[in-house]
Amino acid sequence: MNNSQNRNSMPFGFYIIMAAQFFSALADNAILFIAIGILTNIGASDVYDPLLKVSFSVFYVALAAFVGAFADSMPKRRVMFISNMIKVGGCLLLFMGVPPLFAYAIIGLGAAAYSPAKYGILTEYLPHRLLVVANTWIEGLTVGAIILGTVIGGELADKNFIDWVNSFALFPLNGMHTGIAIIGVIYLCAAIFNLYIPDTGVDHKPLHSSPLYLLHDFWHCLKLLWRDKLGQISLAATTLVWGVAGTLQLLVLKWAEYNLGLAEAERTRMVGVVAIGMAIGAVLASRISLRRSVNVLPVGIAMGFIFVCMPFVTHIYMAVFMLIIVGACGGFFVVPMNALLQHRGHILMGAGHSIAVQNFNENLSILLLNAFYAVLLYLSFSINIIVIFFGVLVAVMMFLIRQWHSLNQKRGNVMAQLDNIH
Repeated sequence: MNNSQNRNSMPFGFYIIMAAQFFSALADNAILFIAIGILTNIGASDVYDPLLKVSFSVFYVALAAFVGAFADSMPKRRVMFISNMIKVGGCLLLFMGVPPLFAYAIIGLGAAAYSPAKYGILTEYLPHRLLVVANTWIEGLTVGAIILGTVIGGELADKNFIDWVNSFALFPLNGMHTGIAIIGVIYLCAAIFNLYIPDTGVDHKPLHSSPLYLLHDFWHCLKLLWRDKLGQISLAATTLVWGVAGTLQLLVLKWAEYNLGLAEAERTRMVGVVAIGMAIGAVLASRISLRRSVNVLPVGIAMGFIFVCMPFVTHIYMAVFMLIIVGACGGFFVVPMNALLQHRGHILMGAGHSIAVQNFNENLSILLLNAFYAVLLYLSFSINIIVIFFGVLVAVMMFLIRQWHSLNQKRGNVMAQLDNIH
């Protein structure tokens, strides 16, 4: 029993990684609502809210060919430190009055560089038998950061907090500047934890000097993962789920205002409710082994059908229950899919390159779906019609992905690949 416990216990360095990830994710989520608050204060159209998410995703897509190689070129703890300092720079720009779309894009640049390192370090530091459990911890902690970050961001951007800070005549910062400064300090805390992450001992490849070579290498990795029978299924599934999740954060804000009549701070708490559900789903998913990870595909279909029911909910308690179920389905689904994708990517091309390919696909999905959401808002579509559209999209696409996997099982050696996972 003790041997089994030791075999499945996490090394101390993993908890340092978790602490760094918690503070970074906390700040990432809080700063979004402060940026939305700035747009609201200047009277910007609702169309600009999804455009914020688009600006955040731009560097994930544009630099996908380079950030993976960058993450693999040096110890990933150093990459994470540099990335968090870039985010501090984005906060500084926001503090100085730079337009939110531009400043938030710089924070997105830091996040794009950070992501291959934060996930890639797991496959370097841990044996693959612990990847699902590690992802459960990381996703659970990230969800906690989303909940707390959403609440903190909503409160810091709330008019009551801003007026309260402004009431102190001797205080050197106004209310919005105070919120931005607090988030900048949280990013600094994450950067400090990055410095204490243990070295994984993995050899690193020097960053190639030719951009064309890196583009060719990324294209090769992209094709490699999409052609892999298990990689393509997990990549398609996570691409869809994260794309919808990136839009859902804003959809819930608008839906809670339209269907439930909630004030601004209360609407942000509804986003946190989804995150609570994700935490529950992530914990439940920890019981799923890597070789059984593809069995969660029907959960994605169910999540789409639950979306379709949301426009008919007008009572807050029913809304909370439904959002928890949506989040639980998402957490239960995405943890095994992420772990499988990381495992196949690590085998095929290395951790950093694999995560960069994943980020490219997922953030291209976020960018396109948020841009489409902005167009629908511009065309004055009802928020309930938009929610139904996204629900049908998820259900249909998940069904097609499941059929795709069934076809792969009939044609190839998918079961042999799963049987080789210990």
